Amino acid sequence: MDNAIRMEGLARHFGTVRAVDDLSLDVPAGIVFGFLGPNGSGKTTTIRLLLGLLEPTAGRAEVLGFDTRTQADAIRERCGALLEHPGLYERMSAQANLDYYGRINRMPAAERAARIEALLTRLDLWERRKEILTGWSRGMKQKLAIARALLHRPPLVFLDEPTAGLDAVAAAALRDDLAGLAAHEGVTIFLTTHNLTEAEKLCARVAVIREGRLLAVGSPDELRARAGGSRLIITGRGFSAEVCEGLRRLDQVRAVECVNGHLAVTLADGAEAAPLVGLLVQAGAQVEEVRRDSSSLEDVFLNLVEAA
Repeated sequence: MDNAIRMEGLARHFGTVRAVDDLSLDVPAGIVFGFLGPNGSGKTTTIRLLLGLLEPTAGRAEVLGFDTRTQADAIRERCGALLEHPGLYERMSAQANLDYYGRINRMPAAERAARIEALLTRLDLWERRKEILTGWSRGMKQKLAIARALLHRPPLVFLDEPTAGLDAVAAAALRDDLAGLAAHEGVTIFLTTHNLTEAEKLCARVAVIREGRLLAVGSPDELRARAGGSRLIITGRGFSAEVCEGLRRLDQVRAVECVNGHLAVTLADGAEAAPLVGLLVQAGAQVEEVRRDSSSLEDVFLNLVEAA
């Protein structure tokens, strides 16, 4: 199976609100796929459609080869999911929580025990497996909830903003755990987030949506390239208003900004840096350093959302 998920014109309307609007998208199997968008853009609604928890207003979707309208039970049996709530019982221990979910999924006792130990060890929770969850931090509970979603070895896991509400240290640790789990387990992870650093570090491909509509899809590198020309950061002296205005008139320059004593020059596609440096020197500027600064995924995301 080449694609874990296929959406064709998928839509869900709530009255006059188009939460998901004509969404056509393929998610290749075996990767971490980032589904990016600001709050209220339709990310969670899309997951609910893919799990068969909501009926689409229009269009169709297949998950692991099953139709979401007619085979939702088969989809949910084969997928793991962490949505808004972690789905944990706080008066039970970590081990008891996972054992309970393993029994729900009809895992044999020996397989269940081995799987629980493997996941808790990988997530650095094995030594605390007998503790009641009441005193655990939110980050530790999120780790356990991810272990729950992966417990029955699903080929596809949906994670809806798994690091939301975590402090920076806990979020970074959880990202590292997710990267390790994805590589070790070989599962497809469909990850919704509005954390662009998270997406850039974890995802092989990303899709950007706004108000339920698809704006762009590709690898982070492809989206950065699609954003167009790279930037030059030029450090030195003598960057007068006349020098900056002269640069702005050049065809190979899209924008010039003077910030804290250095120039940020956005180049047109294919433009070379050397001629610009030569022009600056001829105009009397003293150039000390030139470096390229490619667009970050956050820059691309903001440009796409603002343009939409």
